[in-house]
Amino acid sequence: MLEEVKKNAEQKMQRALEALKNDLAKVRTGRAHVGLLDHVMVEYYGSMVAVNQVANVNLGDARTINVQPFEKSMIGKVEKAIRDCDLGLNPATNGDLIRVPMPMLTEERRRDMTKIVRNEAESAKVSIRNARRDANDALKKMLKDKEVSEDDERRAQDDIQKATDKAVAEVDKMLQVKEVELMAV
Repeated sequence: MLEEVKKNAEQKMQRALEALKNDLAKVRTGRAHVGLLDHVMVEYYGSMVAVNQVANVNLGDARTINVQPFEKSMIGKVEKAIRDCDLGLNPATNGDLIRVPMPMLTEERRRDMTKIVRNEAESAKVSIRNARRDANDALKKMLKDKEVSEDDERRAQDDIQKATDKAVAEVDKMLQVKEVELMAV
């Protein structure tokens, strides 16, 4: 039972780290990368699908993403979806290829992006701490119901705290890497 509580808490912490990783990947750094368009959705025969499901997405160069829809009829829809997404991109169509140039980030915009990244990291830390709190509450309930001894409960709490510290350290590391990436010109 104790192992189940610890495993559940660690899984929640791991999901918080994965969510942070995905959120950080969406934040632009001025350099082009194909993961930037992963969350851009386009209408395809009545349903919303990701751009990479209806087109080849690859890098043209360090500052350009090339998007080539599988069907010519999708060019306008894909271009509109990229333009309307919240990334501030301005795609240009060239025949059956859509070029998405990455605009340079100003110093002020870089600082704003850093604030956004810090907020994302803080949200991840809150999720991790919530997982710790839930696990500790479950342990206290087990102790109250006399399902475990006080020593076992204390050891389990220590293990959960170690997992929490490890996850928070990972968040800090991911944040530091992203901040350096954002501030690099």
